[in-house]
Amino acid sequence: MLRRACLCLLLVIVLAVPVLAGSVASAPPQQKRVTYNLYFGDLHTHTSYSDAWEGTPWDAYAAARASGADFMAITDHVASWNAYSAFVLTPEEWDDTLAAAAYYTSKDFVALTGYETWMLGGLGEVNVYNVPTLPPESHLGYKWDRLPGIYDWISSQPGAVGQFNHPSYMTNDFVDFAYLTPSRDAAMGVVEVYNDLLTEDSYINALDKGWHVMPSANSDTHSMDWMTGSDVRTVLLAPSLKAADLYAAMSAQRGYATLDKNLRISYSLNGQTMGSILDGGTSQFSAAIHIEDPDGIAADEITLVEIVSDAGEVVASVPTGGNVVDITMQLSSHTATYFYLRVTTASGLDGAPGVTAWTAPVWTGR
Repeated sequence: MLRRACLCLLLVIVLAVPVLAGSVASAPPQQKRVTYNLYFGDLHTHTSYSDAWEGTPWDAYAAARASGADFMAITDHVASWNAYSAFVLTPEEWDDTLAAAAYYTSKDFVALTGYETWMLGGLGEVNVYNVPTLPPESHLGYKWDRLPGIYDWISSQPGAVGQFNHPSYMTNDFVDFAYLTPSRDAAMGVVEVYNDLLTEDSYINALDKGWHVMPSANSDTHSMDWMTGSDVRTVLLAPSLKAADLYAAMSAQRGYATLDKNLRISYSLNGQTMGSILDGGTSQFSAAIHIEDPDGIAADEITLVEIVSDAGEVVASVPTGGNVVDITMQLSSHTATYFYLRVTTASGLDGAPGVTAWTAPVWTGR
């Protein structure tokens, strides 16, 4: 059950002018307009180099590219706890993963590299992306001080991005998302809102604790079904399909999680796209929303659009219909610190109506 909090709000809803599906713009009016494309992929997969049953990174990237995905990250396990030594990357396997990623990256597909730190003091697991080396053993293993240690190590690596994995199991939301500092906040860009289970409450908890993170939905597959075994997708907003741009989107919290493999969402607040931080100088907000499912079938109809704020409060709820939705909302609040979008469709993963997508917030700057 999502927690509720009081929030003074004035809501006006009008139809928006249609926008280009698949792109959003984010810039203050006086600055150059930046257009972002939507790229669909998976940020959490495994191969036999850790604990998947079969398949190498070469098999995984080949399958992902053949599926039509825009990107996929392989995140095999690393750890120094001897009990799991048979299920983690060796340095040679890591080098081979990097070689496979370089080979399969093209103008139509980006092979991202990362790894999953195993059992950080029993407090959770973190994916690390965009680092060319394995982490030092001092930051791994079954010891209680390893969680803040891995945050600090990620923050020390240029361009690195961390993801909070499956926050509601194997951990108590990473010790209730403790150990926040500005540098650790900058290091951790993503939190899983779906990984076999829905964890939106954990996403809200992270935001309420002050972390600036975007939600992701990932398969965490341990089988040879990369990108084909699940419809869940993480969507990154980037100017081009290049690894550097995708990592930058993760670091900037510019993306959303969806259980529909091609649901397209544009969401901005006061002209700034999801993941942005406003200057904190206003209590008036204008939200622009465009949602589209290109399949055009009844099962994918968009049935409800909500804006969610602090403590999980639903501050705007708009019943909708059809496969294309355009909405603007005028919001007024002196207390909200963030607003994100939640989308319900006629058919979720189990075939019943349900929440299908969550965007990164726009933070108000308070």
